[in-house]
Amino acid sequence: MSLISQRVALARKGANDKVICRMASGWAVMGDVQFLPGYCLLLPDPVVASLNDLDPAARATYLLDMARIGDAVLQATGALRMNYEILGNSEPELHCHLFPRYATEPEENRRMPVWFYDWKTAIAYSEHTHGELRRRIAQLLSASS
Repeated sequence: MSLISQRVALARKGANDKVICRMASGWAVMGDVQFLPGYCLLLPDPVVASLNDLDPAARATYLLDMARIGDAVLQATGALRMNYEILGNSEPELHCHLFPRYATEPEENRRMPVWFYDWKTAIAYSEHTHGELRRRIAQLLSASS
């Protein structure tokens, strides 16, 4: 079972501690690391291989959910902008990375894709440190639905 499928299965059981909330198209979850506070993902439920495997209505729902999460993260964090990335190269199932970008990022990182950060030394998500932000994003998403 792939990582995306595993995370969705855990979310369904209420056993994924990074879940922000259930969305119409899947699950909003915090990223495993938080080098950019508010980094999160949208995992589809049911899991599919790519955006192209969704029918037009499901695509529209997924993309709208993606934008709604971005709006909530911007409001919760005060970030300058959001980067949205649907790649699927390492994990070949649909998932979107949502990265808030900040004016406080080092100059050498601010204009580059986030993949240039050192992910091995990034701060891991923890409920103690990041739970308040996770709950704030969930509140904003609930208020906007």
